[in-house]
Amino acid sequence: QVQVVESGGELVQAGGSLRLSCVASGRILTVNDMAWYRQAPGKQRELVAAISSEDSTKYSDSAKGRFTISRDNAKKTVYLQMNNLKSQDTGVYSCNVDAVAADDTNTIFRDLYWGQGTQVTVSS
Repeated sequence: QVQVVESGGELVQAGGSLRLSCVASGRILTVNDMAWYRQAPGKQRELVAAISSEDSTKYSDSAKGRFTISRDNAKKTVYLQMNNLKSQDTGVYSCNVDAVAADDTNTIFRDLYWGQGTQVTVSS
């Protein structure tokens, strides 16, 4: 009932920038926290940045000062602006959305939704 789709990942040189987007769609009533996670090859998925419905943000130590998370509530979209990219930023970036939605029976529930991810590769 809720779909989450990321975009914007690509191959970029070290020092470059990328902007990732994540759109949530479906029978959504409310979007709460939204977050970006990264899974590097051979490593566990880790939180990169998160933003609350009140626009409170938090970042991983590696993202602070280089990445900016923002959201457009009307579009149910979260962005991740990544600057000064480094080779260690390489990985699959996935979006996580905490949303209240209705199913086909009009039952309302709250759940966490994940997208398929978008690949970011930073060449040194």
